[in-house]
Amino acid sequence: MKIINVVGARPNFMKMAPILKVMSSYPRLNPILVHTGQHYDVTMSRAFFEDLELPEPDIYLGVGSGSHAVQTARIMVEFEKVLEQEKPNLIVVVGDVNSTLACSVVAAKLLVPIAHVEAGLRSFDRTMPEEINRVVTDALSEYLFTTSEDANLNLKREGISEEKIFFVGNVMIDSLLQHLEKAKKMNILKKLGLIQKGPKTVPTMENPLDYAVLTLHRPSNVDDPEVFLRIIQALTKVSQHIPIIFPVHPRTRKQIATFGYQSFFKDLETTSVESTRGFIGMTEPLGYLDFLCLMSQAKFILTDSGGLQEETTALGIPCLTLRENTERPVTLTEGTNTLVGTDPEKIISESYKILRGEGKTGRIPKLWDGKTAERIVKILSEL
Repeated sequence: MKIINVVGARPNFMKMAPILKVMSSYPRLNPILVHTGQHYDVTMSRAFFEDLELPEPDIYLGVGSGSHAVQTARIMVEFEKVLEQEKPNLIVVVGDVNSTLACSVVAAKLLVPIAHVEAGLRSFDRTMPEEINRVVTDALSEYLFTTSEDANLNLKREGISEEKIFFVGNVMIDSLLQHLEKAKKMNILKKLGLIQKGPKTVPTMENPLDYAVLTLHRPSNVDDPEVFLRIIQALTKVSQHIPIIFPVHPRTRKQIATFGYQSFFKDLETTSVESTRGFIGMTEPLGYLDFLCLMSQAKFILTDSGGLQEETTALGIPCLTLRENTERPVTLTEGTNTLVGTDPEKIISESYKILRGEGKTGRIPKLWDGKTAERIVKILSEL
């Protein structure tokens, strides 16, 4: 059974790695890994392949960056050639990036069945490009693997047959649990000055300096100078009480320069954590293991990422989501996530709550147990 597995961007790598690992133990499955090249530089792609022990892609499309239309079109043109040459029995797509949508459209038109991992997530906000990608991919898929009960309900409401829906849990948590102990041995906390010997305290890996982690990349937050400024000003107030470590997405770094906001940040390559009080401490993007190490020891996370809402819930770390909505409501109802939007007062007040020890506690959702890939591959192997 020839299965083409598609990845394109960093969140895909974390979801696909456990699936490919399990597939390799099934003799009758012939998995082929296609990397579209949506994320194409070393930090955004190569480092993640190494950290996650992903095999080298069998096929690399090398599409690079571009507008949504340009990028999607390039992937479709190149992926059509792959399907015509390989003639697979099935394609597996994960998440909601442009690669997921593009490859699904091509497969559907060539009558190749599609399995969508992480199906049914909905923010109900069609201004988000990812929401369009989710809805279209789910409508085209034959096998829809879901992470939570709300995703099942979303799909049924959209008229998708119950026999196509498989509630298997969250495959991203498989990656997290498989790599957590290895990640905790990484040197990133020492490198950033979060483990230091001082006269009064000696922070260790088990007890590093208190810090928060920030990620920010969504166009709705970083492309509008007023919205971006509101967020930054709120965070600089929070940073007077706790260091904020910000691995900066290349696109976000570009916007900081475009809007002239550099004065709110300090580069942790050239300055110490102590001197970031009242500023946000910037680093280059981190690989998977370094970031998992940093996140797992943090006091709390501030983010507009979908995946981090899930990972913090699995780790029991408070998460403040800088968005007005989420396609992962289980992280709100059962997990450690709180929506704060871009309201400075709410960002500050919820951060202070956590600093006072009043952060949200939650529980791990059903089937987020590290065995999701096993369930997915077992179902595929029986097709």
